[in-house]
Amino acid sequence: MGSAVATQIERRNTLEIQNRSLSDLKLYGQDFPGSRYHPRDRKNWMSTLNPKNLHIYKIVWPGTHDSATNKIGVPFISRPFAQCQTLSVHEQLVMGTRVLDIRVEENGNVCHGILITYGIQVVMDDVKRFLSETKSEIIILELRTEIGHRDPPGFDKYLVDQLGELLIHQDDNVFKKTIAEVLPRRIICVWRPRKLSSPERGGALWSAGYLKDDWINTDLPSTKFESNMKHLKEQAPVASRKYFYRVENTVTPVPDNPVLHVKPVTKRIHRYARLFIAQCFSQGCDDRLQIFSTDFIDQDFVDACVGLTHARIQGIA
Repeated sequence: MGSAVATQIERRNTLEIQNRSLSDLKLYGQDFPGSRYHPRDRKNWMSTLNPKNLHIYKIVWPGTHDSATNKIGVPFISRPFAQCQTLSVHEQLVMGTRVLDIRVEENGNVCHGILITYGIQVVMDDVKRFLSETKSEIIILELRTEIGHRDPPGFDKYLVDQLGELLIHQDDNVFKKTIAEVLPRRIICVWRPRKLSSPERGGALWSAGYLKDDWINTDLPSTKFESNMKHLKEQAPVASRKYFYRVENTVTPVPDNPVLHVKPVTKRIHRYARLFIAQCFSQGCDDRLQIFSTDFIDQDFVDACVGLTHARIQGIA
């Protein structure tokens, strides 16, 4: 018992030190090229940046982690342990999210760990509704079989049947194209089965190798911040990459910590999103940042990503 208490006291002290470290780093500034830019229409922000000038590789894509968990679990009981977003997929897209992270299980339901929520058709309907309301917005839609679950049979066919002509087919040349050049196709769909065959090269769906990240499971904000920076520096610049690379501005509850609700834990790093972008410039890896994802996405997070995208188009970043 005494050992467990000592461990928690040590963890609390570590958390306080890490929070202080990131807070001190903010004193050096959070400005970066485009940091003061605010899109006049978040729902159509790609359109407002001119699809003829906006190359796929130049975009800083605002994304959400565990995107379809707004209604997961039982409110006030199991939901706080698994909910990473309070907005629906459609609401996230309207706010400006352009990368979705969807986890599924063998029956075609969305899940997070052992908790299951609505069927995948809800996500499909939200995505198609948003695309019907806009003209030039492109989405990266990642779907994966959740750890501990079996692949839903025939899921690749289901995705193609659902999204059809909206799908941008797997092609290394896409990265150098502008949005105008890939239209009227609107979705880069990455499918990550656990055991079934991966999408074939050149097909309608993209395989896992086209969307990379370096996830570490920690609830310590500075540990995650520094890990994100380290791994980002190891990537090639976006102009020469043939894959998308994701940085997730999230921390997650860990089993040996008494705080197991997602929201109070992930808030430890949520407010440092702009600081991370500013530090990318300070540390010379701003040309590597591409997908930037978060829990509980908000307008400021979207604005930071869109602002940097705008600066890249203008040639000032």
